[in-house]
Amino acid sequence: MSSKPIRVLVAKPGLDGHDRGAKVIAQSLRDAGMEVIYTGLRQTPEQIVGAALQEDVDVVALSCLSGAHLHLFPAVVEGLRKQQAADIIVLGGGIIPDEDIVSLKKAGIAEIFTPGTNTGSVVDYIQNRIARS
Repeated sequence: MSSKPIRVLVAKPGLDGHDRGAKVIAQSLRDAGMEVIYTGLRQTPEQIVGAALQEDVDVVALSCLSGAHLHLFPAVVEGLRKQQAADIIVLGGGIIPDEDIVSLKKAGIAEIFTPGTNTGSVVDYIQNRIARS
């Protein structure tokens, strides 16, 4: 009996125009058997929430290199909560100072992955959080 694959939305909120890292993560998740939807660049938190709901994802993986993570990431979590979709796991990645990680986790970001993180670690984290039977 096959199980439903894990669905992940990879999103680039804000004005950040660099998406190489997001594309590397997306490919690694696909290679691990997950279904990945990539929203493209310059998405608003509202657009990301809408896409997450429309695509019925298990995980939203946000990537931000612009420094606006303290505003953008919590806005996605809050948007999901307002839509009764708080069960969707929200991950963050990008250039995020260590001192901001605690605040982001308090705001509901499940985990933060910074530059140099092995892509296998991201895959393992998601697979361990989403149990499929």
